[in-house]
Amino acid sequence: MPRLLGLYALTAVVFFAIDLVWLGVVASGFYKRQMGDLMRPDPQWGAALAFYALYIAGILVFAVLPGVESQSLSRTVALGAFFGLVAYATFDLTSLALVRDFPPTMVVVDLIWGTVLTASVAAAGWGIASWLGIGAGVAG
Repeated sequence: MPRLLGLYALTAVVFFAIDLVWLGVVASGFYKRQMGDLMRPDPQWGAALAFYALYIAGILVFAVLPGVESQSLSRTVALGAFFGLVAYATFDLTSLALVRDFPPTMVVVDLIWGTVLTASVAAAGWGIASWLGIGAGVAG
């Protein structure tokens, strides 16, 4: 269990580092332009942290641990990419269906980002698991 907690913590660091650069530097202006008045000036950090906590656990459960179990980085990356696409599509496509004037351009960019981010973090998690000595049999 301590190694799994270490895996979670180190994977979270990787996720935050990548996502915060994306949200805070690379795409900050893009989201502000796309979302306009829909975007809060004061993010609700409790909700954001709850999402991150659950999402990182999801990356481990649905991509990293199955990839470790099969000893396959490519499986980890593929599962991570699919999990990212499904998770980000849940928000983006639901918003596109229900929120007036939700920007379709943002949907496309966000789906690509969720897919790439999650695949990358899953790959890092697989490497971290290897470094921590977490091997096949851990998921079973």
